[in-house]
Amino acid sequence: MSRSSTPMASAAILMKQYKELTDPKTCVPSFHITLQNDDIYHWNIGVMVLAEDSPYNGGYFKARMIFPSDYPYSPPTFKFIPPIFHPNVYRDGRLCISILHKSGDVTSGEPDGETWSPVQTVESVLVSIVSLLSDPNINSPANVDASVAYTKNPEEFKQRVREEVERSKVNIPKGFVMPSTLKSAYVASKSRHDAQEDVVDDDFWYESEDSQAGEDDQGSMASEEEDENGNEYDGDEVEEEDEEEQEEDVEEEEEEQEEEQEDEETKAHKKPRLR
Repeated sequence: MSRSSTPMASAAILMKQYKELTDPKTCVPSFHITLQNDDIYHWNIGVMVLAEDSPYNGGYFKARMIFPSDYPYSPPTFKFIPPIFHPNVYRDGRLCISILHKSGDVTSGEPDGETWSPVQTVESVLVSIVSLLSDPNINSPANVDASVAYTKNPEEFKQRVREEVERSKVNIPKGFVMPSTLKSAYVASKSRHDAQEDVVDDDFWYESEDSQAGEDDQGSMASEEEDENGNEYDGDEVEEEDEEEQEEDVEEEEEEQEEEQEDEETKAHKKPRLR
């Protein structure tokens, strides 16, 4: 992919990945994704941690993911709105994670294999984010208070997170069924997919009958047209032959009656006259 064509190409790549992540057959149940004002470069994401042993389990954390025009050459940005209490989340909600950092920065101390590259996808980023929420990187904290609480006062940390989990539930979209575990998430995802496959439009049967009737009418019209052109059809041919045979029988009977009448008249003329 040449850099001169990245705006159009990046939009196509993002659209493909967006469809995959919102399709019940291929989506990742930990995320609920929509577009902001139908902008493919601006994603609204609901992040759900389904690991039951995580203090973030049960929460629905709103986030925003913004992509640059030269994606995938440059990484997107990710921000929790509102910010969450986590060692790797800045106080303004920005996420500190290696996969969203550009490679080649020797001062960061991050191996290039852990930083951004064009082969990364939105899915790989989101999966890494959920993993980080459950297993923070204490060696590179963005929120020192959260990092200290996580390491030195784990119960205090969990209590703070549980409070945020409860507050986050008001952000669950209306009508959205939120999974609580990985197992329930994939079962629900499969059920949604099966339900979509089983749905039949109310007009389906009427349309089917109309279509069949239309096909029959077309077939009749085609038969009539082809008959006029001299083509033969089994059904029509049998009917025509029966009619012809009946007409021939009637004609034969009429001819026989005429012959008999002529014979009688001839015999009458030949009788001798009495003197």
